[in-house]
Amino acid sequence: MQIQVPTPPERVAGLSYSLVGIVAATAFIIAKLSRYSKLDAIPTVGSSTWLGSWWAGIRFLTNAADVIQEGYEKHRAAPFKVANLNSWMVIVSGRQFLDDICKSHDGELSAMEATNDGYQQILNAQDEVVTTFEEILDLKDNEWKSVPALDTVREVVCRTANRVFVGLPLCRNPDWVNLNILFTVNLFKEGIFIGLFPRMLAPFVARCLTGVARSVRCGMMHLHPIIEERQKYIEKYGNRVADQPENLLSWLMEEAEGSERNVKALTLRTSSNVFAQALYNLAANPQFVQPLREEVESIVETSGWSKDALAKMRKIDSFLKESQRMEGNAFLTMFRRAMKDFTFSDGTVIPKGTFLAFASQSTHLDSELYEDTDMFDPFRFSDTRDEDGKGLKRQFVSIDPEYLAFGHGKHACPGRFFAATYLKTMLAHVVVSYDIKLEDGTRPQSSRAGIAIMPNARAKVMFRKRTY
Repeated sequence: MQIQVPTPPERVAGLSYSLVGIVAATAFIIAKLSRYSKLDAIPTVGSSTWLGSWWAGIRFLTNAADVIQEGYEKHRAAPFKVANLNSWMVIVSGRQFLDDICKSHDGELSAMEATNDGYQQILNAQDEVVTTFEEILDLKDNEWKSVPALDTVREVVCRTANRVFVGLPLCRNPDWVNLNILFTVNLFKEGIFIGLFPRMLAPFVARCLTGVARSVRCGMMHLHPIIEERQKYIEKYGNRVADQPENLLSWLMEEAEGSERNVKALTLRTSSNVFAQALYNLAANPQFVQPLREEVESIVETSGWSKDALAKMRKIDSFLKESQRMEGNAFLTMFRRAMKDFTFSDGTVIPKGTFLAFASQSTHLDSELYEDTDMFDPFRFSDTRDEDGKGLKRQFVSIDPEYLAFGHGKHACPGRFFAATYLKTMLAHVVVSYDIKLEDGTRPQSSRAGIAIMPNARAKVMFRKRTY
């Protein structure tokens, strides 16, 4: 017999919602009134009063770009603070403060607390790029086909990354691909949603009002049989055998010991914003297609599709880097939380518990650092690779005080090398295989949400098989 749980009367339900609202509001007020007095010495963009800072927090949530740029221009190379809805964040820029952050240890400024190669793999990634584009576009003869650019890129990136992460056939499973894409998109949205609540309520909101746990459970339904089968194979034949699967999941299981081989210990995630921005730039600037084609074809003719070939594709590399310079993933990077009172080299003190970030996008668009900074120059970095012996500094994956898309110092993004490999493979395949253009010829504007920069989700790009 199934037990029926009665629905609470509307009055009771209304009272429950009221109590939750009161608790949230009380916690919000406490959090805002508990700001640190030591931060008063740091200039503020917006108001420092309680009510004024609340409104400034709303402005930062809806228009972070202007707030950060205002602070960057007004307090150049000096710290300033901005209000979130329930806390303050100190933002810095300039080489001096970048060095201070990089020299600090995790017991002072914690990145973790702030966020609480092989030849065969190149061939696998290239094969998945080709297969996915062909399946999605399904072009006939010389027809043009219009496709939603961001949705298309997400599927190509997802399948290509998962070809390396989990291998065939799971990387092509529609349910798995859809789960990966939605999880990545929803994780960002739900992160913003959680940030609307006071920190003390965040665990409850994350657990009860988001779909993260449900997505993880769905993912484990796909991974569990693969991991179990692989584990039995390892127990029977050992790790190093000739026909072992070449993917990250297998490599993790080979190195795992004991409880580390538990199914729930293995997770994965992908991203696609960088390539979508590059695709928009390519479609909006068809004059750059031919130089890219010539580079790719000449290199592949002599080196094939290999890691060495990708390393030689300087124009492809520069195109991606310039796209990310112009339209990065966020206005801020290098998030840290002060684990104790921290003093910068200029004497500025931030108290324990303060959140800190670096103004990366403002740095990338600084006219003192880049010539014609507002102009998209796809070969900006390839044309200067041999100047002053700084070729390595110009690479897409390089970390540099003037280019902070991947962070800087010991906490710089470790996955940038893998990401660069499949992004360069994708762009190289597109330029040699397709003609592309925009439906209306105008480069789609990016969307902004808080500190995030996102490719236009509604714009479409038109493809056809390349005409020679």
